Amino acid sequence: MEGGKIEGAGRPDADYRIALGRVGRLRGRVGRIDFAWGEKYNGCAAMINLRQKLLRTRESIKGRIDALLASPKNREEILDALMEILILADVGIPTAEKIIDNLRRASKRSDAPQEIRTLLQHEIAAILTRNSAPVNLGQPHSVAMFVGINGGGKTTSLAKLARLYQSQGKQVMMVAADTFRAAAQEQLTIWGKRLSVPVIRGQYGADPASVTYDALQSFKARGFDLLLIDTAGRIHTNTNLMNELEKIKKIVSREIAAAPHEVFLVLDASIGQNALIQAREFMKFSGLTGIFLSKLDGTAKGGCVLSIIDELQLPVKFIGIGERETDIMLFSPLEFAQAMIT
Repeated sequence: MEGGKIEGAGRPDADYRIALGRVGRLRGRVGRIDFAWGEKYNGCAAMINLRQKLLRTRESIKGRIDALLASPKNREEILDALMEILILADVGIPTAEKIIDNLRRASKRSDAPQEIRTLLQHEIAAILTRNSAPVNLGQPHSVAMFVGINGGGKTTSLAKLARLYQSQGKQVMMVAADTFRAAAQEQLTIWGKRLSVPVIRGQYGADPASVTYDALQSFKARGFDLLLIDTAGRIHTNTNLMNELEKIKKIVSREIAAAPHEVFLVLDASIGQNALIQAREFMKFSGLTGIFLSKLDGTAKGGCVLSIIDELQLPVKFIGIGERETDIMLFSPLEFAQAMIT
């Protein structure tokens, strides 16, 4: 921890990102970009764990790429096949086309297969780092909202973040502001007991903004460090939901200056491109600051991360990689790119 922020949380390095972004014009300097130097948020053990958790995505991408690059195909045939591999990994057609077009410009017809792999890794990293931003929860009385469709892992993701900051010595409070779904309130209450984190909840059907207001008063009075707000995700009542989220956000901003400091859109990686469809609905809500990608373990559709970042222009800040409260990682674009294809 440094300055209240978790070290390595999407650390922006302007020169490094610019270098990656110009990969098409750095054809002769690829070797200078050192992925081992990149964002080492959890060290070697975390990198091994990330590869394990991304096993199915790695199998769907790396395994096919290994076989392709071992074949006698020429560059054009390799690029065409890479396009198919990316689409099958749920990267999405527009993003896959962009990657292949950049590879075609950056590579030479005489390139060895391993040079194409390196260029591909750089192209993936360039997309993943494009909107990198640090986690902004280092202020006194930090507040984060969690938004997203019901069933996408929102409540569990919130609890994981509570556990992460609790392990850093922070006093955390959680708010059950999804008052129209009793199961959501019960789930957060269970997590609160398990983590020994206080949960503020209201009566079933109560005004979510009022529950949030009461939580904010308790939060300030008790001098806690971090308030995490769980919200509803009734996408079928989109207009009402977006108005409800805006109302909660307005209450938070009124009670604590510059809050909410983070608004995480929680997306379920296991549904691939459908997560992008859901995300488009929540882009109507103002103030989104980043993505918490849940259920990334056990899916072969991890390639959706690329199209999500590419289209939404939002950084992925955390990833969920299991069911335990400790199964959470800060998102490191460079290490994710490594884990996917090497």
